[in-house]
Amino acid sequence: MTARIPPPSTRALVDQLAEGDPDEVVTFAELLDRFSERSFGLFLLLVMLPCFIPLPVGVGGVSGAFVALIGLQFLMRFEHPWLPGFLARRKIHRHTLAGFRNRMGKWLGRIEKLTRPRNEGMFLHPAAHAFTGLLLLLLGIALALPLPLTNYPFGLILLSFAFALIERDGRLMLIAWGLGVAEIVVVAGFSGTVTKMCMDALHWLQS
Repeated sequence: MTARIPPPSTRALVDQLAEGDPDEVVTFAELLDRFSERSFGLFLLLVMLPCFIPLPVGVGGVSGAFVALIGLQFLMRFEHPWLPGFLARRKIHRHTLAGFRNRMGKWLGRIEKLTRPRNEGMFLHPAAHAFTGLLLLLLGIALALPLPLTNYPFGLILLSFAFALIERDGRLMLIAWGLGVAEIVVVAGFSGTVTKMCMDALHWLQS
């Protein structure tokens, strides 16, 4: 019986994406097609890149919209990410991927030591699959809100989802669930407080 060859780790996957001519460009569709069975994790990893690269304010809204799109596709039980045409044709420079690898290399190395394929039923059970999709949908919506200093916290939580999906690590997915629920609760509480303050200020102005 032939032994099953384990899939490449997240670190190896990112290294593959970053290798080559820094000025070379690849499309989103080409990247996802190379890693079909784990393409949702890769899609999530790619759309979170702007949260870790210095870019103009507002990129959280773009990343959040794509995270919500991934969540919807999970809820609808898509087997492979569907990309709108403009995104499928979107080109990414190798140096952008290399920059992400260099920034996150230390963490990727640590994660590689802790993660491995296990408890894969977390990715197959319909209820677990739907709950992952719901959390990604809510986190995507929350990330798109104009809240200050949220890119990195959201980015790290969503990266844990991405790593769990790529590595097929059910235990890491459980941790991602916990972090995701906690972040949603915090954002909901913060949003409620801000809304109350705005209403109080409006009533004061009208009095």
